[in-house]
Amino acid sequence: MLVFTLVLALAFQQQQTPDIARLEVLPENPTVIAEDTLRLTARAYDAAGNELRDVRFQFSSAGGVFEGSVDADGLVRSGSTGTIPVRVTASRTGSPPMSERVEVRMVPGPAARIAVAPGVGRLIAGQRIRLDGSAFSAAGDLRTEPVAWSSSAPDVATIMEGGLLTAVAPGRASITAREGSAEHRLEVEVLADDISSISLTPSHRDARRGDVIRFTATVRDRAGREITGLTPAWSFSPGQGMIEQDGTFVGYDAGDYQVTARVGSRSADATVRLSHRDVRRPVTVLGRLPRTAFTTEEVWVHPNGEVAYLGTGSGGDRMYAIDIRDRSNPVVTDSLVADTRRVNDLSTTPDGRYLVHTREGASSRRNGIVIAHLYDPRHPQVIAEFTDGVTAGVHSAFIYQQPEPDGRVHVYATNNGTGAIHIIDITDPYNPVEASRWRTPRPDAGRTLHDVDVQDGLAYLSYWNDGLVILDVGNGVKGGSPENPQFVSQFKYDLNDMYREVELVGGSGFIRGTHTAWRYNDYVFIADEVFPANPVRGARDAAAFRAYGNLQVLDVSDLENPRAVAWYEPEFGGSHNIWVENDRLYLGAYNGGFRIFDVSGELRGDLRAQGREIAHLNTADMDGNVANTAMTWGVVVHDGLAFVNDMYNGLWIVRLEDEPWSVPAN
Repeated sequence: MLVFTLVLALAFQQQQTPDIARLEVLPENPTVIAEDTLRLTARAYDAAGNELRDVRFQFSSAGGVFEGSVDADGLVRSGSTGTIPVRVTASRTGSPPMSERVEVRMVPGPAARIAVAPGVGRLIAGQRIRLDGSAFSAAGDLRTEPVAWSSSAPDVATIMEGGLLTAVAPGRASITAREGSAEHRLEVEVLADDISSISLTPSHRDARRGDVIRFTATVRDRAGREITGLTPAWSFSPGQGMIEQDGTFVGYDAGDYQVTARVGSRSADATVRLSHRDVRRPVTVLGRLPRTAFTTEEVWVHPNGEVAYLGTGSGGDRMYAIDIRDRSNPVVTDSLVADTRRVNDLSTTPDGRYLVHTREGASSRRNGIVIAHLYDPRHPQVIAEFTDGVTAGVHSAFIYQQPEPDGRVHVYATNNGTGAIHIIDITDPYNPVEASRWRTPRPDAGRTLHDVDVQDGLAYLSYWNDGLVILDVGNGVKGGSPENPQFVSQFKYDLNDMYREVELVGGSGFIRGTHTAWRYNDYVFIADEVFPANPVRGARDAAAFRAYGNLQVLDVSDLENPRAVAWYEPEFGGSHNIWVENDRLYLGAYNGGFRIFDVSGELRGDLRAQGREIAHLNTADMDGNVANTAMTWGVVVHDGLAFVNDMYNGLWIVRLEDEPWSVPAN
């Protein structure tokens, strides 16, 4: 009888425990300044609207892990602009748990700097030029609010909302762009309209699609004297292309273009003719080696050209050595097995005597790098590892040898835990020693270093939310060395605006950041890694998922002021790892396959629209880890051959043919 009474009492108590019917997360529409923190709180209510007590709340990130973090108690640590989706779960004894998802917007801080373009100095009365004013926070984040414009002398020059500058009468005026406490002043001189003639001269009149042509406008007054320092208004027709304020023109279509320069009421025209670029070439697949046990990560070719190495992912704990002397029949000769779930990156020393591969996901939680000797390149043997300070994992590692007489060899390793670059001296590969480390001066949240390229004593760091960072590690431009890296410059851009369509398609919290960089001549090519937060609803296999990501071309002829001058935006797929050699850019475009581009000459504008794609290969394979689906990771070029690694399909050996397609001889 006592047991029955207790059961009835317990049942009655459970009936008296109302379920959680609604959650309220505060503040409503949460917003936080980038690199700051925000505390979220929550309340739970029953169906009658009564607030429930004794409710436990758990906060967790539902995406945007590279942009910030969420503590279990609701503290959001913002690392960059963007959106962090947060899942709030409420639980209470005797009541089923309930979850709610909120999105925390991370916005730029107050304006600290304003940039105005073009840098107009002299105008002719009656001339109109549109100015662009952009405000940036102290962290370098672009603000979306329009700047306010004003003129110190409206009788000389007026400026309207939106930046339309009109020269009214001779004199001088200060044009000010302002947002908050930040402002930028542009000193303008207006001259009387004494123009007699304008002549327009192209640097050359016949070119190809994508070639840069520079136009020079010469303005003379009625006395025949040249008027210098003017900024013409430029236009062209017909066709597609672009022309910059300094008269730099690039056309995307073949045909005749008429380019016009206008100053005040006067204008001049010049005509140029563009022919087809005709760089398209066929490729030949010489051989391939499908991998089925794990996904394939990085590829590297030994300097002797006879052995290739492949990393593994998705639980892979090994690196393969492959005999590639017979290009048509690559054969695995050995492997290195390590305590790691991923060998993401690998390469050899310039002399080919040693190999370094990265570790991520070790069961011991001691990751870092592994060093192997290659006395027999087909059978590498582990001789050392380095884990000090990088136990959280190394995603990428770049080997660079200091020029003689120094000759020391260093590994530039990324740190998954802190976002720092670790410079490790492996001159004695049996006893690696850290030389230094460096990281961007910002809060830890959102600091992610993804990749590094070192050339001529300059390190080009792909710093995800922080864009491209250039360090002097022995070049001398800032007195840097491997032991004392020195900051040179940074190129940061608005990832959220660039990939806003990815968020519209797959929701907030998607993956996007500066992924890799490669210096070539006066350019640095940077590629972004971008994946949507969610797959296509109702789809599976290849239809459910795709990559995004653009490739940008930065002009670094002025090393301290990198500027974007050209770009490639794929129609399908993304931009992952690249290799640039002999005026050709080789690209792993994920599910967009393998692509080769012509990057000869001066680069401006849309590279795809200019017909610069040389070749495209779909690297899907019915015998791969994922059947009939391309996911091209990257490429290494050696002796004119492209060694292409596909995540799902292993190794491909590809030759680009020099001539257009023709019927092979019998």
